[in-house]
Order: sequence, then C-alpha cells, then structure tokens
Amino acid sequence: MDLLIIGGTQFVGRHLVEAACRRGDRVTVFNRGLTPDELPLQVARLRGDRRKDLSALADRRWDAVIDCCGYLPGEVAHLAQHLADRIGCYAFISTVTAYADATRPNDETSPLGRIDDGDTDVVDSRTYGPLKAFCEAALAQRIEPARRLVIRPGLVVGPHDPTQRFTWWPARLARAALDRQPVLVPGAPLRPLQFIDARDLAGFVLQALDREVRGTFNVISPPGFTTMAGLLDECARAAGATEPLLRWIDEAALLRAGLKPWNELPLWMPASGEYAAFMAMVTAKGEAAGLRIRPLAETVADTLAWWRGLPPDQQAFTKAGLAPEREAALLASFER
Repeated sequence: MDLLIIGGTQFVGRHLVEAACRRGDRVTVFNRGLTPDELPLQVARLRGDRRKDLSALADRRWDAVIDCCGYLPGEVAHLAQHLADRIGCYAFISTVTAYADATRPNDETSPLGRIDDGDTDVVDSRTYGPLKAFCEAALAQRIEPARRLVIRPGLVVGPHDPTQRFTWWPARLARAALDRQPVLVPGAPLRPLQFIDARDLAGFVLQALDREVRGTFNVISPPGFTTMAGLLDECARAAGATEPLLRWIDEAALLRAGLKPWNELPLWMPASGEYAAFMAMVTAKGEAAGLRIRPLAETVADTLAWWRGLPPDQQAFTKAGLAPEREAALLASFER
C-alpha cells in the first residue's frame, strides 16, 4: 500500500510507520518536523502544519491516510476536506474516552461524550474525549462510510510510551528487585485491566486497511485479559524480582490519603468512580475483524528492556508514579 501517516514520529505513529515499512508498504509521513526523527530511511518526509499549511500534500494520492494526531474537529475537517478526492480510506485514531459514560461497559454503538464548548482548542482531561468524538463527526461529514475507519483504543502501552503510566510498573518492580523495599499497590489484586500494545494497535490498523475493513472498532485487549496481580506477576518475572514485597492498600484508604488515581498510581481507577468500567470495554467487533493481542509477558519484557535502554535522565518518572520518598512515607502511614 501507499500510505500517508500524519505525525509518525511518536509512539503510535512510530509503530505504525515501522510496521508498514517491515511489510514493504510505501510510507510518507507529514508533520512539522519538531520531533526527533528515528524512522527508517526509506520513509518519505513532508513538512507542514495541519492547522495552517497543507500545501506539501497537494497533487499527491495515497491508498490510505492514517491520522494519528487529530485532536480538534476543525483540523480533522480541514485535512479530510483536503484529501477527500485523493485517498482510498481515511483511518482516524480516536479513543474509548470518546464515550459519554465510563461507568458501564461500552461497545461501538454507545453514546459519545459532548461538551458545550466544542470549538475550544484546549485539549485536557475534560475535553480530550469529547473533542475526539467531535473529530469523528467532522470526519463522517466529509468521508463516506465505505472509505472511513475509526479506531478507538484504550490505554496504549509498550516501548516508546511517552506517558510513563504502564512503564511505571515494570520499572518499579525492577527497582524492588534491587533494593527489596515494599511496593505500594492500589486496590484489589483481581481488579481487571485492559490495554493495547501499540504494536498490536498498528497491526490491526494495517490489516484492516489491507482487507478493506471499514467502520468503528474498540481496539483493546478483551475483558479479563489480565488483572493487577497478573500484571505485577509478569513485571516481577521480567525484572527478576523474586517474591517482591507487595503492599495492597484498599482504595478507600488511598483516596483518604489524597492519592490521585491513574497518574500517581498508574492504571488504578476507583471501582465506584466515574471511570469504573473504563477497563471493561466490549471488544467482540474488533476480535471478529482480526484483532490479535500478544502475550502480556512480551509487552512487559519489551517495555522494561526499552526503559532500561534509555539514557539515565530519561528514565526518571516525571509524569506518572510516586517518588520513592513519598511512597515510603505513605506505606509507613498505612501501617500505623
């Protein structure tokens, strides 16, 4: 295939480019050139700003465009309008946070979120999901269903993840393997977890384009794929942490102590909160269309190996997780 990838140098886009190149696809990336480019040499580079200048895309045709970085409906509308007559399919990477209600499991027909200020250009925790929903609507107005593929991933994990959320756990167990200090773990051991390795996400998108699969898909591991205990077992195994000292703390105590779900203790969402079913998405449609999930052990081991290979200053957890001093103080307070 002849593919145009919007973005292409970070995380999901990077994995898409690398997977497409391995298959022998002809790949062009379009971006501003602001992110370090470690892509294969055969990738064609076009420079421009999707919000202002699409001139580099003029007079070119592609079998498909994969939009990895559409966050505002206006910019998706602009690109879709510009490419409408020159692409076979528009694949848009959306999110499961586009759904209106995360207190119950969502399938692809569930209502989507809305905000009153849909024309905002501020992308944050309040606006991110609803803006993605508006992006989907903008795309639907310009690209007919037979040429439209919408991907709604859950938490995306694996090597090159800039969020640090998933990476925190294999790295934390690696530290425990060295210092033998207890590890603060949130909630119940059997709490289900769902996520998607970025490489499996890339594989599904490319396979769907190959097979001319169209429509909207939740792209995430199936319900029951693993649990918090299952994840930590794999992290300990990959890190060589023999019988790590896990301290399972009830989430009510965590909340009373002021701990922030999701970022301070990654992957933790309170069972009774507004995101209670965030990791209970329905995945049957994607599985029927060929979604395949690699073993958890592979994702954990590869993520840990990637993190260990980073320069020391890039191994620091500045976006997710607890500082060692804070974790130790919290554990001490819980044991009083």
